[in-house]
This record gives sequence, C-alpha cells and structure tokens, in this order.
Amino acid sequence: MPLYAGVELGGTKCVCTLARGRDEVLEQVTVPTTSPDETLAAIEKALLEWHHNEPLQALGIGSFGPIDLNHGSSTYGSITTTPKAGWRGADVAGRLRRALRVPTGFDTDVNGAALAESRWGAGWGLHDLAYITVGTGVGVGVISDGKPVHGFSHPEVGHIRIARMPGDDWPGSCPFHGDCIEGLASGPAIKARLGVGHLRDFPPDHPVWETVAWALAQLCHTLVCTSAPSTILIGGGVVTGQPHLIPRTGELLVESLAGYMSLPTGGAYVQAPGLGAQAGPLGSIALAMDAAG
Repeated sequence: MPLYAGVELGGTKCVCTLARGRDEVLEQVTVPTTSPDETLAAIEKALLEWHHNEPLQALGIGSFGPIDLNHGSSTYGSITTTPKAGWRGADVAGRLRRALRVPTGFDTDVNGAALAESRWGAGWGLHDLAYITVGTGVGVGVISDGKPVHGFSHPEVGHIRIARMPGDDWPGSCPFHGDCIEGLASGPAIKARLGVGHLRDFPPDHPVWETVAWALAQLCHTLVCTSAPSTILIGGGVVTGQPHLIPRTGELLVESLAGYMSLPTGGAYVQAPGLGAQAGPLGSIALAMDAAG
C-alpha cells in the first residue's frame, strides 16, 4: 500500500507521522516548535530518513496559522500574520515540498483534524462538522460537503468577538483583538488572566472555567448560526485537561440559542473528538492522501 507522511505543525510541538492509512500508523516523531530554521530542519531530517527507506507517495502538512492557501500567491504555503515570534513569513510547505519532491497537501492544522474526524472519527458518516481546538491558540476547522471550507483564505473563527459573560470585563490577551475567543479561552489567555505559568492546579470548580465555557459556547453559537454543522467537536490541550468544559459548553450553547434553533438529536451535539489526540496527526495523513489523488 502507498506510504504517506504527515506533519502537524503546532504552536508548541510538531508531530511527524508515517502511515499507510488510518489503521496503519508506522512511526511518529515529535519535534519542539522553536525557531522556523531549527524546527523545519528537524522535521525535514525525519521525513528524508523515511523517504530514503521507502519512497513516500505524498506529504500532508497541517499548520498553525494564519497561512497563505492561495495557489496563485508568491507566498503560498507560508505562515502569515501569526503572533508567534519569528514565524511570520516562514515558508513551511515550500521548504518541505522541495526537500521531498512529492505531491504536498497544505492546510490549517484544524482543517486537517476536522477532515480526519469526518473520515475516521466522531464525524464518520457526516458531510459537515466543525472542529475546535483550544490550546496555545483557538482554531476552528469547518468541513462542508466533505471538504474543508476555504474562501479567499481559511476560517479564523477563533478570532471573532463575542457577547461577554455578564460581569466579566477582563480585556483579553490577543495582541490583535483583545477579547476575541483566543484572547479569552486559549491556554496563554487563561494563564494571563490568572497570572500563573501553568493551569494544572486549578480544579474544575474554579470560576475561570465558567468564563472559558461561556466563550466557547458563544463560538459554538456563531458556528450554529452561520454554517449549521451536524456536530461540533472540541479538542486541544486545555479541554483535554478540563473535560468538564465540553458538556458545560453544550449547556451554555443551548441557553444562548434560547430555542431559536433546534440542535440535532441522538447524543450530545458538542462532543470530544473521536480520534482524541491523534486527530491532528491523522489530519496531516488525510491531507497527504488527498494530495496523492
């Protein structure tokens, strides 16, 4: 069977995956996300070793963003206006494509994860869904008619502004928008609000989690009213560490909709990804399989 390689490029770490498909993952290598040169060099080394052992059919890359997905652009395949220091303008897809010289699929990490969930995970059998990741940032991947949604760019729903929780006037931490979703609910935003370096000591009943669930419910409200996905999946490090956020977000979503729209029945509308932490890595494999044709 064909051999595929995938790279999930995250804000904290990158996961390189070698696989023949969903059920045959052969190897994974994790690389810390530091500087572009250091990180991409380590990724390139792992990919070339695999490629030399057995030729790869294609490569898939799911990257944190924003990224340039315009094939006619001179900066296609690059990271654009990210607040991550040093990464603006990094030519991710171009460098790795030139190194391997194989068909290369490139999209956001969350679009890749959403694609994997629609094919092999909690969205199996559905033609549309939304996937939210809450970690270093807040990203949203949207699948419509079986394909990731693109326009002049990709969705950046994590940066919408929302109705604030009553009594909460914290200004948020996003360097672009202040109290957008990412500025309120991402890991760095929560740490900035609390003035701490980690979140592991904050129990589920700490008041900060209600502000996070509120923000995520407002994000889900926007997704329901704009694209009506059949389900919404929420993953990422923040939610993995605080799984109570998923049902609470679902409850607040129902309250926010106030009976105006009826959500699909047959289980929780807002749920955890079926592929768990492998949604992103398998998303890059899905992108590679699509690139191979």
